[in-house]
Amino acid sequence: MLGLRVLGFVLLLGLAGGAQAKGERAGVFDYYVMALSWSPNWCALEGAAVASPQCNIGQGHGWVLHGLWPQYHQGWPSFCPTTEPHPPRSLTRTMADIMGTSGLAWYQWKKHGVCSGLPARAYYELSRKAYDSVVRPAVFRKLDKAVTLPASVVEDAFLKANPALSREMITITCRKGHIQEARICLGKDLSPVPCGRDVVRDCALRDAVFEPIR
Repeated sequence: MLGLRVLGFVLLLGLAGGAQAKGERAGVFDYYVMALSWSPNWCALEGAAVASPQCNIGQGHGWVLHGLWPQYHQGWPSFCPTTEPHPPRSLTRTMADIMGTSGLAWYQWKKHGVCSGLPARAYYELSRKAYDSVVRPAVFRKLDKAVTLPASVVEDAFLKANPALSREMITITCRKGHIQEARICLGKDLSPVPCGRDVVRDCALRDAVFEPIR
């Protein structure tokens, strides 16, 4: 009897592990978070150290698309199982102009795109459409040297450039004393929507570093 109980327990563990490994169901989510990363800051913190082509002098990257992430009202799915084929390198390369590198485009598909329920090409097309739907404030491209500023100034600039956005629809994040990302919440039709409470975590720094474009 004890042996059967142990066997049953092992089987239950196996089933639980299998269910966990499968991930969330693709296409089932509430809204998107579009993450825009300030490329010069990423390069200053880590990109240059790994010789990312995104950081080559003259590339001119400013706000790049880090990703378009399916989101729940609380939490988010990732690495969802999908029957859609993975994108070929020729497709991921087409995203490098707004994502910095084709490698990032590939990784974002593998982790987040598969949860959208869309084929890879459609996910990238939607990502580009989302990127184009938001005006990136031109003022930051005019910097010729590193400055320090309150993170709230970055949020204010986005709100001024995008009247359809309100403060509950955007959050600015920081990392290691630098402005990191502007994260904007969008519905499945890409119209701005309020972010969930786990997304709105505004950086409170008043002296965050903002590097100029390379």
